Amino acid sequence: MYLMNCTRLDIAYAIGRLCWYTQSPNQDHWITVCRVLKYLRGTINYGLYFIRFPSVLEGFSDANWISDSYEMESTSGYVFILGESAFSWKFAKQTRITWSTMEAEFIALEKTSFEAVWLRNLLADIPLWMRPTSSVSMRCDSQATITKAMSKIFNGKNRHICLRHNIVRQLFETGGYIPRICEVKVEFGQSFDQTIK
Repeated sequence: MYLMNCTRLDIAYAIGRLCWYTQSPNQDHWITVCRVLKYLRGTINYGLYFIRFPSVLEGFSDANWISDSYEMESTSGYVFILGESAFSWKFAKQTRITWSTMEAEFIALEKTSFEAVWLRNLLADIPLWMRPTSSVSMRCDSQATITKAMSKIFNGKNRHICLRHNIVRQLFETGGYIPRICEVKVEFGQSFDQTIK
């Protein structure tokens, strides 16, 4: 768990999924654990690589609507890149059942936004690190989610996420955080390849 949380982003998903089955593991889970350990043995010298400049903070969020058909729950995650390396990430089940892909992505974007605010304040308090330039780029692969986040129009169909919508929209309106559409899978892959060396 320490490796997954602190230094090895590349195994976070596998370890997170394995943790769901710690109560009643079976042979398939043991095979997967052995496979992860074999991977770690082959990549023992890998780690996070940070450069000092430029200090641009970027956040990526993504969600998978009803990824677990047994429990009918969505999963979401985010990763933040600073100095061309990942330094904050999370993957978790969402705490509420969502009605659509857009809503699942919106909840992921909200969690990513809260983390972005916290990280930006943290970096502002560290005198050794150069402050991040300009604004935080918040990347999401759902055009509907970004459109909803920037919209001032209230729709009764989305009243169950009204509070989340207002929080995210106000955050983006301050100008310190810029939502951008991206192909997350491509950009995530490129970021992880550069991050782990």
